[in-house]
Amino acid sequence: MFRFHKTLDIVTLFHKAGSPASTRAATILKQVSANATETATEDQASDHSHQTHPNRSRQEFELNITEDPPTTDQLQTILEYVGKDRISSVVNGASSVNEALKKFKESKENFKRPVIVDWNNGKAVASDKESEILKMLEEVKGKE
Repeated sequence: MFRFHKTLDIVTLFHKAGSPASTRAATILKQVSANATETATEDQASDHSHQTHPNRSRQEFELNITEDPPTTDQLQTILEYVGKDRISSVVNGASSVNEALKKFKESKENFKRPVIVDWNNGKAVASDKESEILKMLEEVKGKE
């Protein structure tokens, strides 16, 4: 029987090597990705992991870890995802989208890391806190 495979959601970590916060975020994302992959390989018809392993409810996703800064277009999208109140958590000293873009163009170092972006589900978080990262990743489970 022929089945169409759903393409995987893409989750990107904008990473800074040597940053303990960024390293923590990378570790958390790798663990969640590994758990999601493990769950996805089970027989789907008899898969009750969402009942027996609630922390493994995230669908499998493609994890992209990059040390490159985002493009200007990506930054604009990230700022939309985090919302007006959290712009300063993404770009140092910025309180508006225009200010954030200006500071980013002045210096890519104004972009704070780690920033995790779930492009397919329109979510982003600038944090190494496990609870915030897991909350962002788990919020999509109701969407299935």
